[in-house]
Amino acid sequence: MRRPWALRLWSLCAGLAAALAHPPFGVLPGLLGYALLMGLLDAVGERPLRSAFLRGWLAGVGYFGVGCWWIVEPFFVDAKNQAWMAPIALPLMAGGLALFWGAAGLAYRLAARNNTARVLVFAGCFALLEWLRGHVLTGFPWDLPGEAWRAGSAPSQAASLVGAYGLSWLTLALGAAPALLLDRTSRAEKAITAAVIAGFVGLLYAYGAIRISQAPTPAPGAPLIRVVQADIDQKDKWKPENLASIFETYVSLSRKAGPAHPDIVVWPEGALPAVIDELVSPGSPYGPRLRDALDPGQTLLMGANRAEARPGETDYLYFNSLIAFRREAEGLRVTAIYDKYRLVPFGEYMPLGKLATKVGFRSLVHMPDDFTAGPEPKPVTPWGVPAVQPLICYEALFPGFTRAAAVRSGLRPAWILNVSNDAWFGRTSGPLQHLNMASYRAIEEGLPIVRATPTGVSAVIDAFGRTQSGARLGLGELGVIDARLPPALRPTLYARFGDTGFALMLVLSALVIVANRFQRPMVD
Repeated sequence: MRRPWALRLWSLCAGLAAALAHPPFGVLPGLLGYALLMGLLDAVGERPLRSAFLRGWLAGVGYFGVGCWWIVEPFFVDAKNQAWMAPIALPLMAGGLALFWGAAGLAYRLAARNNTARVLVFAGCFALLEWLRGHVLTGFPWDLPGEAWRAGSAPSQAASLVGAYGLSWLTLALGAAPALLLDRTSRAEKAITAAVIAGFVGLLYAYGAIRISQAPTPAPGAPLIRVVQADIDQKDKWKPENLASIFETYVSLSRKAGPAHPDIVVWPEGALPAVIDELVSPGSPYGPRLRDALDPGQTLLMGANRAEARPGETDYLYFNSLIAFRREAEGLRVTAIYDKYRLVPFGEYMPLGKLATKVGFRSLVHMPDDFTAGPEPKPVTPWGVPAVQPLICYEALFPGFTRAAAVRSGLRPAWILNVSNDAWFGRTSGPLQHLNMASYRAIEEGLPIVRATPTGVSAVIDAFGRTQSGARLGLGELGVIDARLPPALRPTLYARFGDTGFALMLVLSALVIVANRFQRPMVD
C-alpha cells in the first residue's frame, strides 16, 4: 500500500471522504479524511516536496469532484448546443479548485515538524488556503470545511463566534487530530490525546446546545411572509411562448387564499424570463396584472433582470436585481432596488467576453450583454418592510457579506433575504448544499433568513440556521410558504468582530510554525 499509485489513490479517497461529510450526504465520519490526508502528507518523508503538492491536489480533486458535481447540470439546459461541455466542466473546476489544496499540502510539509502540535499547522495551512479560495478572482467559497456540520445543528453554532472560516480551522484540526493516535507514543500519551479530542468535540456540541436552548419566542405581530415557488424548469423558462403561463403561475400563487393575509410576497431570482422594464412599461399587458397580484398595502420583493440606459449612449446596462413593489391605490410603486454586487464568472459576466460568445458560453447568461455589478451592498428599507439585506444567489456563499454591508451603512438589518435561481442545478445536490451554506449566514449574523428559489429549496430559517417547521418547499415542489418572520438576535460575536477570531487561530498556527524552527525539520 506504500506504492506510489496506492498513496495517490488514498489521497483521492481522503478528499472524497471529507466531501461526504457535507450535506446532503451528512456522513460525519468522513471528517476523518483530514486525518488520512495529514498522515499521507507526513509520510512523504524524503520524497520531493512536489509529492506533498500532488497528494494535497488529489485530495482536493476528490473533495471538489463530489462537492461540485452539480456543475454539469447547467450544460444540459440547452443540451443540443452545450452538453458537450459537461464532461469538461467538472474536471476543470475540481482540478482548478484543488490547486488550493495542493498549495496547502506543500505549505504543511514545509512548516510542520514531527510533534503533536503539527495538527495546528495542518489546520492553519488548509484554513488559510480555503480563505484564499474564497477571495482570489472574486472567490468561490463553496462547501468550506466548517460548513460540513448541518446548519442549525449544535456544532454549527460556533459560526456565531468565529464565522465559517474560523469553524473551518476548528473542523480541520478536529478532523485531523485522530492521526496523532497513530504516533509512536506511550499509551498514556495516546489516552491524553484522545481525551483532548473528545473534550473539544464535547465543547463544540455543548456550546451549540446551550445557545439553541436560549432561542427567543417568535413575536406574534411579526410580518407574515409568503414565499412563492413556481417550479419552473430552467429548460422551459426561456422559451418565449411560456412567458404568459409562467407569469400567471406566479400571480395565482401570490393570490392563493391562506389562513392570514401576507404582508410581504417574495418571488425568486430572475423569476420572469424578461427584462422587468419591458413588462411594466406603459401599454404592456403585464403591468396591470402584476399590480393585481397584490392587495393594497402588500409589498412584492421580486428577483428581476432590469435594464438601465447608459448616459449619453444608445445601449443599456443590465442588472440582476431585487425590486420592491408596493401596491397603492393608484397602482404599483417601486420603494427599493438592490443590484447584485458579486456576479458569477461565466454565468453573469464573461471574463473573456468575445471568446465566450464564440464557444457558446454567452447563452448561459440569456442576456444580450454581461450583467453589471451594483454598488457596494447595504441593507434596503422598502416602505412598510423591516430593513433587509438582500443576498442574490451566489452572494449567500460569502461569510461576512451582511456584516460588511451593515458596517458600511451603519444599519443592521432585521433579516436577510436570499433569492436564488437554483433551477440551473436541477435535482442535484447543488440546491441542498446552497441551502446549508446560506443558513450559515443566519448563524453568523444572528439574523433570520428567508430563501426563495423557483424549483427548490425555498425555506424560512431562524437566526440559529434552523429551517422552521412547515416552512420549506423541496426540490420540484410547487406552492407557497406562509410564515411569520423569525426574530433577530442580539449581534453575535462574529457580527461585532468579523474574522478576528479566525485571524487569531491563524496566529496560533503561525506561532507553532515559528516554534518548530528550533526543532529538527521533517524534510532536510
